[in-house]
Amino acid sequence: MSALTGVDLLARLGTSAGDARRGVVRLHPEVITALGLQSWDAVRVTGVRTTAALVAPAADPAGPGTAVLDETTMVNAGVVDGSTVGVIAAPVVLARHVELAGSRLATAALAPETLRLALTGKVLLPGDTLSLLPQDLSQVPGADAAGARRGLAAALGGTWTTELVTVTAADPPAGAEPHAALAVGPTTVVGWRNGASTTAPARVAATGVPARVTAAPVAVPATALPEEVVTEPAVAVGDLVGHGDAARRLGEWFDLVFRRPELLERLGAAARLGVLVSGPEGVGKTTFVRSVAAAADARVVRLDGPAAAAIEAGAAAARVRECVDDAMSTSPGVLLVTDAEVLLPAADPPPLSTLVLEALGRAANTGGVALVVTSSRAEALDPRIRGADLVDRELTLPAPGDRERAELLRVLLRGVPLAKDVDLDTVGARTPGFVAGDLVALRREAAVRAALRVGPDADGDPTLETDDLLGAVTSVRPASLSSGSQTLSSGGLTLERVGDMVETKQALTETVLWPLRYPDSFARLGVDPPRGVLLYGPPGCGKTFLVRALAGTGALNVFVVKGAEVLDKFVGESERAVRALFRRAAAAAPALVFLDEIDALAPRRGGSTDAGVADRVVAALLTELDGAEPLRDVVVLGATNRPELIDPALLRPGRLERRVYVPPPDAAARADILRASSRDTPLADDVDLDALAEDLDRYSAADCAALIREAALTAMRASLDSTEVTASDLATARAAVRPSLDPAQLAALEAYADQN
Repeated sequence: MSALTGVDLLARLGTSAGDARRGVVRLHPEVITALGLQSWDAVRVTGVRTTAALVAPAADPAGPGTAVLDETTMVNAGVVDGSTVGVIAAPVVLARHVELAGSRLATAALAPETLRLALTGKVLLPGDTLSLLPQDLSQVPGADAAGARRGLAAALGGTWTTELVTVTAADPPAGAEPHAALAVGPTTVVGWRNGASTTAPARVAATGVPARVTAAPVAVPATALPEEVVTEPAVAVGDLVGHGDAARRLGEWFDLVFRRPELLERLGAAARLGVLVSGPEGVGKTTFVRSVAAAADARVVRLDGPAAAAIEAGAAAARVRECVDDAMSTSPGVLLVTDAEVLLPAADPPPLSTLVLEALGRAANTGGVALVVTSSRAEALDPRIRGADLVDRELTLPAPGDRERAELLRVLLRGVPLAKDVDLDTVGARTPGFVAGDLVALRREAAVRAALRVGPDADGDPTLETDDLLGAVTSVRPASLSSGSQTLSSGGLTLERVGDMVETKQALTETVLWPLRYPDSFARLGVDPPRGVLLYGPPGCGKTFLVRALAGTGALNVFVVKGAEVLDKFVGESERAVRALFRRAAAAAPALVFLDEIDALAPRRGGSTDAGVADRVVAALLTELDGAEPLRDVVVLGATNRPELIDPALLRPGRLERRVYVPPPDAAARADILRASSRDTPLADDVDLDALAEDLDRYSAADCAALIREAALTAMRASLDSTEVTASDLATARAAVRPSLDPAQLAALEAYADQN
């Protein structure tokens, strides 16, 4: 069996003290084997960003679908417990030069040679945060873990075990594979940013004189550091597509606090400002704040929440105080706390939270200083942050729509040579759920595709074409889809390619596509679009196939939820899963939430024997479908072959109000299905699919596809050199594949359809 190239897994935070801050990913042994890896090989882990780590077998495997990450790897990948990460094997190459940033104490006290010893054997990528704990979980040639510990203890004392450094730049060797992980080895030049560096081991020339190797200075983007004064050029406020109103409001608040504080005091208000900026992950919250602050001539000091939360509590508190003091040292100043839900969680807040809140309170109540907190999960923030003396105002940055995405692409591609016929409006319509960060990744992937298409010997100036951008759409996964529920790929299928089912396709078009395509028509007529639809019919008759076609027709993000997957025996977990599902769908709008086997998820209340779990899930679904906050650009579609088992409250108007019956295929539809299933199967001249279809009463679409497959296997059994499937093979297969549609169930479903 050939090894897998990569796999998507559910990320779990590791609890092993031995793995803590070591950059380790624990996988099921079978997954390690399938990836063609051995223990302590390198992998690239992709969440919101990509990081490098070492792989090891899980001591107590939670299952093949789970990856156990230590906290540093989880922060580097930009994910939280329960997210989905991609894991691929990565070749390891020794970095030529690694440049680091760290605390003032570490920068001043640690010699570059000690730093190199501590990092020997670690795998990394630019932007990663690393612990100074030596990588002694595996035997690394050339590593001196004991010597590194002695050097670190002598330089930093007992705090060396909690010290973290950030990789601001790393140079791979010439000819390195693009997906390689970098490692620190004996020949790697390691140094501090804008400071001293080690030299590579001397290479003795013929004269016996060592040749000294020095490192060239490397430019470092300001955003690479965990927290710092941000000085790189900000995006112009006019380029904040879709966020103009929010930028105007924040600019007005900055103007009042920084320029006219006496006016506020005269009117009886304190001249202070605390703002929470929320929005989907990757929507551009940090860029938004920096741009508005730059327009107000305010200095920004950034505190990265995940980086501060990943270190020991005492060091984290010191880092927060240092940032607060830095922001208060200059007026006007903005203290920007990014991803604050990691540093100040609502669930089981650590003792550090109190110290952080106290320090942030000092900044928020200092004249000439504004506190701005960003979060992609505002509901997960410690509620104390919303106190009157901290963050008392909130701005929400929505995900961009089709027009905003097209305009964002124009801004991002402003300096890129484009072909004359590039249609950015089409690309914007084909990227539902994409935010600014996703479009940046799209630009990068499109550039790679264009470079490969042009080739090294092309004449003239290369340009980016529409096909490059549309091709990149299939490779870039939006951040809103990077965790949680499974998503459904249409595979290019559209409703036009679905044969027959005219009434069913029309009902789905009106219910699902019209609200997203023609919202003005609904508004003009003063009616709300349907919230959802129930798709019911016999098993194997194409309900999921229709959903795939619907996704391809409407360029929708489709979230697939199996009914039994949401149910959890622990109180509150099932309801939380339902809320999280709809929150992700809203962030990826326009989106379709597909509840497969909905009868298992939302049965009639009062009749279950599961301690009320199903009843609470039904209540959560009813709240999300028809609650205080209306769904926007999100349509819910349930599928079942037992509609009579679903709770009636879920089927009333305003919820799953349209019921669409997917009947079993008739003779003409069966003939179309047989032709589609045998598209790649050579059939003999004596095969008459139309006559065969007439004789397949009570055969579902799945049965018809199985019949063609069994006929091909029958031909192979007769001779492995067979080149076609004959009528005799189909007759033999017909005896083996029996119809799966039950007459009693068909009668019950047709009676239900007549009544509804």
